[in-house]
Amino acid sequence: MKILAFAASSSTKSINKKLAVYTANLLKNAEVKVLDINDYELPLYSEDKQQELGKPQLARDFLDKIAACDAIVVSYAEHNGSYTAAFKNLFDWCSLFGKEVYQGKKMVLLSTSTGPSGAKSVLELAVNSSPFFAGDIKGAISVPSFNENFDSDTGEITNPDIKAQLQEAMDNLL
Repeated sequence: MKILAFAASSSTKSINKKLAVYTANLLKNAEVKVLDINDYELPLYSEDKQQELGKPQLARDFLDKIAACDAIVVSYAEHNGSYTAAFKNLFDWCSLFGKEVYQGKKMVLLSTSTGPSGAKSVLELAVNSSPFFAGDIKGAISVPSFNENFDSDTGEITNPDIKAQLQEAMDNLL
């Protein structure tokens, strides 16, 4: 199984990227491809920019990465209760190619933050909207207080309950 993992964050030190990569690698014998959305940075979407640029190749390249996988693991950073501007912008450009951005792929949706809410607001948005964009959600987990539940030295979730939830979500991809 080919899994595409990425954080919906442009932070170079993204805890959401750490969570997405950790979770994707829970599925044994899977081939995990990790993306950085910074590699797909585009001008701020507007109708004027769309008329000027058409459908940018970087957005097509991102969609091609989705097409080449069997499943997606994405972890959403939360900015003011919503998606990061970087992810929302990339998503808007990708949607020019068609509404089915997620192309029917099985998905595990995650979110985390350093606080106790675990970015639940953005995860709820993603859970509610992904099916409209052809995402087949197999699990959705918010991880609170990331730094208290993740050991950066070992790259492991330390909380056994959270670890079990993440494993179950990944097993649902099968």
